[in-house]
Amino acid sequence: MAETTNVTIRPAKNIAGTVRLPGDKSISHRYATLAAVARGRTRLQNFSSGADCASTLACVAALGCSTAGGQDSAVEIEGLGPVLRAPLAPLDCGNSGSTMRMLAGILAGQRFTSELVGDASLSRRPMHRVIEPLSAMGASISASDGDRPPLRLTGGRLRAIDYRLPVASAQVKTAILFAGLFAKGTTSVEEPVRTRDHGELALRAFGAELTREPNRASIAGGQPLHAIEAHIPGDLSSAAFFLCAAALFPGSNLVFDDLLLNPTRAALLDVLRSMGVRITVLDLEEQHGELQGMIKVEHDELKGARISGALSAALIDELPVLAAIAPYTSDGIEIRDARELRVKESDRIAGVARNLRAMGALVEESEDGLRIPGRQQLHGAELDSAGDHRIAMAFAVAALRATGESLIRGADAARVSFPEFFSVLESISER
Repeated sequence: MAETTNVTIRPAKNIAGTVRLPGDKSISHRYATLAAVARGRTRLQNFSSGADCASTLACVAALGCSTAGGQDSAVEIEGLGPVLRAPLAPLDCGNSGSTMRMLAGILAGQRFTSELVGDASLSRRPMHRVIEPLSAMGASISASDGDRPPLRLTGGRLRAIDYRLPVASAQVKTAILFAGLFAKGTTSVEEPVRTRDHGELALRAFGAELTREPNRASIAGGQPLHAIEAHIPGDLSSAAFFLCAAALFPGSNLVFDDLLLNPTRAALLDVLRSMGVRITVLDLEEQHGELQGMIKVEHDELKGARISGALSAALIDELPVLAAIAPYTSDGIEIRDARELRVKESDRIAGVARNLRAMGALVEESEDGLRIPGRQQLHGAELDSAGDHRIAMAFAVAALRATGESLIRGADAARVSFPEFFSVLESISER
């Protein structure tokens, strides 16, 4: 077993500087996956540096596509068109549920059998929500007990379906739309609440036509895709940690250059604004349907928030760091309708509660969320990432305003999504 890395976080006095982040993970996954079934060479600048997106690239290569890395985090993928090559070994998705779910959508349309495997964490995560619709389209999928990986998938002739997601999931929606490329007829997906639309925008970028309504997307099968050149904007989910760090200190002044500003990902910015954080858009442009630009973040007093319903779904990746800074708010933060956090890379509800209590905070834990009172002062402590990148990064942020140093055990989990995280955090922390 590989030895894990621990990181010590010292308290900071302020957050200031300019940050340019690696490419957005959600877009990187989708572009790389579609590039495999497009004709021609796709070039993606500022591709995500995280291990999860590297897993997607490795799977694409195992399916017969030539891949190459270049300068400035550029990646090139030579697509094979709609027919990929049968892999010679199981496709290793590592820790990446995104890789497994979205790639399953493409593999459902391939006339060979493949196996999708993952690490110990991914192998505990249920995949029923993607197995059910792809099976309804005609793919044959078997899994371990509880519909957990590994997945053994035999693709072939698919039929279009009109599917309503029982639980909002951008990854499952994307998988179904990707499979719809190979189906006879028009495939439609309806979601209970609107989720991020990177899958729809990526399909259009690669030349597919689809129709969209607020909570519904439809795609006709048999459409050819063509290669693209694109610059991937900075990852907004990674920015969340620095946004929350800036929110902890009155007088913070932080600028993000070339940041993804997709409206379906704007919930975090809206919540932080409601909590008293001043966020100013300094520049805005569009590429392949994705908005990106420069923002400036400043802060005075940090208020609390109540997050539930559709907002919890929209913020599912950002909830751990919002919970981690909740004790420092004036009114506290309450999170409900977020049971999905229990089945992520770790049980994130339990992990947040455990680490906050280690730092001296009062926390009420429920099956689907947390209630964390405000106006609490945290102290330094030994904190456990549980091998989860978002828990490691969230508590590095919380530790910045604690009294005394904190030790993050298993801090190397951050490599999954953001290998540069700790160096960037140190560069903007004033002491």
